[in-house]
Amino acid sequence: MKKLWVPLVFLSILVGCSRPSQVDVLSPNGQMKVSVSLGDSGMVHYSVLYGNDSVLLPSRLGIVMADEDFSRNLSWQGVSEPVEVTDRYELLTGKQAQVTYQANEQVVTLHSSSGKVMEVVFRVSNNAVAFRYRFPQADDVSVVRSIVDELTSFHFPDSTKSWLQPMSEAKTGWCQTNNSYEEHYVMEVAPGTPAPLKAGWIYPALFNSGDVWTLISETDLHRTYCGTRLVDAGANTFKVGFPDPREAFTNGGVNPQSVLPWQSPWRIMAVGNLGNIVESTLGTDLAAPAIDKDFSFVKPGIASWSWAILKDNSVNYDTQKRFIDFAADMHWAYCLVDVNWDRNIGYDKMKELADYAASKNVGLILWYNSSGDWNSTEYTPKSMLLTREARRAEFERIRQMGIKGIKVDFFGGDGQSMIQYYHDIFEDAADHQLMVNCHGATLSRGWQRTYPNLVTIEAIKGFEFITFEQQNADLAPSHCALLPFTRNVFDPMDFTPMNLSSIPGINRRTTYGFELALPVLFTSGVQHMAETPDGLAGVPDFVKSFLQNLPTRWNASRFIDGYPGKYVVMARQADNGWYVVAINGENSPRQLSVDASFAAPAGTLITDGSEADSFVSRDVNQRIDIELKPYGGFVAFYPNVN
Repeated sequence: MKKLWVPLVFLSILVGCSRPSQVDVLSPNGQMKVSVSLGDSGMVHYSVLYGNDSVLLPSRLGIVMADEDFSRNLSWQGVSEPVEVTDRYELLTGKQAQVTYQANEQVVTLHSSSGKVMEVVFRVSNNAVAFRYRFPQADDVSVVRSIVDELTSFHFPDSTKSWLQPMSEAKTGWCQTNNSYEEHYVMEVAPGTPAPLKAGWIYPALFNSGDVWTLISETDLHRTYCGTRLVDAGANTFKVGFPDPREAFTNGGVNPQSVLPWQSPWRIMAVGNLGNIVESTLGTDLAAPAIDKDFSFVKPGIASWSWAILKDNSVNYDTQKRFIDFAADMHWAYCLVDVNWDRNIGYDKMKELADYAASKNVGLILWYNSSGDWNSTEYTPKSMLLTREARRAEFERIRQMGIKGIKVDFFGGDGQSMIQYYHDIFEDAADHQLMVNCHGATLSRGWQRTYPNLVTIEAIKGFEFITFEQQNADLAPSHCALLPFTRNVFDPMDFTPMNLSSIPGINRRTTYGFELALPVLFTSGVQHMAETPDGLAGVPDFVKSFLQNLPTRWNASRFIDGYPGKYVVMARQADNGWYVVAINGENSPRQLSVDASFAAPAGTLITDGSEADSFVSRDVNQRIDIELKPYGGFVAFYPNVN
């Protein structure tokens, strides 16, 4: 991918021997302020003010290494002058193709009691705050430093409400595959509410106090750090927590280890109204730019997928050929072949399927089990990606077969060694021109910018869970109405949406209009549809045409209206025009009046018919007045005017 722009400034100039008691870092428009202070005990705190509203009360900063304490008895060395940072970049997948990021940066430099240096780098933009720890001193390469604790905390005002997803405990669940970021959110609880599972809470976490919303996550998670989470620290406070000691690659480490110089991932906060949150690109703004490889092979698109409804028995030659035909008929770019394909179909017959798919302008994506010994899953191909030599040999083999991508499942948590494994897979897949989808996985934390071949990642309680239990189907309306405000803001999400047919043994609560809106509402570089050829056979021609022409790469996105877990109205712009969608997450009708004046003068709306499980279509202008059914929805398309 061509890099359109590079950051203008990453250097900071220290101000002599200044010893301030407080440093204020301001956004370009002056509305956001981060105040950093050093107390009498040598502990560093920061607070965040947005206009006149307190976002965070004084909260801790600090790092504890095995051989050095950077959490107390610190002293100022200096504070840099504010420097403007500007970055312009392109995303091959996601909610916005061209992005500009602007912020003011200042660096606070501190000394430990023994004279070692820690820098805290702050970036403050008009609707966001970010900071990371940096240890600039060069070390002997034989000296490996380790971090045993990070003191970073987030202390919220008393009136704050939270929307949080629990972190599942390592080695629990089916075949000990947890944790996989696949729990239902709790909504509107006070910060400091004990997590229902002892592992804490995952990112991103949403907070609201008065008119101000805050979404917290981390990004630029590199090889030398672990993935973190939030743990309860009492008094409306969360603290950054490290993974369970069991969340490791075989014989690998969990907590961060590295030689110096060294830096942590960014701790990020999008701040403002709900539109500022939903439209934020902060997760990629601060991620590392794309690695220096050719990513022209990355093509966003829609995929057919048999396993969502038909499960394991569908992974056979004849059914997959049928789903290739399904993708071709729907003008979709891909077909995903899931578990046990190596046993049920085999490499030779898979090559036949790949050639057949190519003749239909469809590319194949193949499933892999990432697992070594960290769980007891038996699905295959298994353990073929564990070493660089084996992984690259497998990637070369399927590349020569014409395979376009891989789906890698059942990762083992957030320990540093497991994070290194992700990076290894992404880089080796890029070398072999393979797109990557991760399931049973961690949050991507901006990796889709660094590795544009990472087109999507699960890290959500997605559609497959609806097929497993009625309780998940019952919660699906409010769950889906929350995700555009939380999980899907910064990173792609492979929810595998849209089911218009029956689900064996399950009573689906959502309407046809709700389901049809999801592939637009949820962003994913490859959108894997949870539908079968039979399921779409009976839909009206206008619905089929809509799905045949549906894009997955968006030039721009607009939040129009909504409330987390209750309803959402969103617009996305593609090359062919604007798409406006809405879903109702509540079991009562909702009246909407949607302003679409940004789009063409006329469009077509598809929504729920008067009968259950039916569609109607009508022409609309730039004002959409509609009553959504309980758990209902609509889609509207405004084509470009030539």
